[in-house]
Amino acid sequence: MENNINDTKLLVSALENGTVLDHIPAEVVYKALDILNLKGVDNRITIGINLSSKAQGKKGIIKIADKFFEDEQLNKLALIAPNATVNIIRDFKVVEKKTLTMPSEIIGIAKCMNPKCITNHQPIKTRFTTIDNGNEISLLCHYCEKISDTRGIL
Repeated sequence: MENNINDTKLLVSALENGTVLDHIPAEVVYKALDILNLKGVDNRITIGINLSSKAQGKKGIIKIADKFFEDEQLNKLALIAPNATVNIIRDFKVVEKKTLTMPSEIIGIAKCMNPKCITNHQPIKTRFTTIDNGNEISLLCHYCEKISDTRGIL
């Protein structure tokens, strides 16, 4: 029998209860795990990277069993994956779909690009106000007032 690549499918067990984060840009999946503090948790986590996506070309997906997030926690992902979708699963069915909203303030995630900022010399959590410039998001440091884009600081 000839093996046709189109007949081959990757099977991942269905999620009974938990959260599915979909449409994450493939290059920021690991950062998404960091933002949501998922490293080292005991929950079963399925991660897909460089999956085919009609809209994005390549995408990532994260499935977390038996874990549900507060909107405030999920919205932090909007910094790196503004078009990501969140599906809440209960009894193997999607019971809720959420879209992310850019938070007005980001605490403890990004690093200030100003080498003289106090957050780079003292054990102080960074704190930024988000500025939506249409296609780009900038961050205003609460301490030194330097404005940075999100590339390289997340």
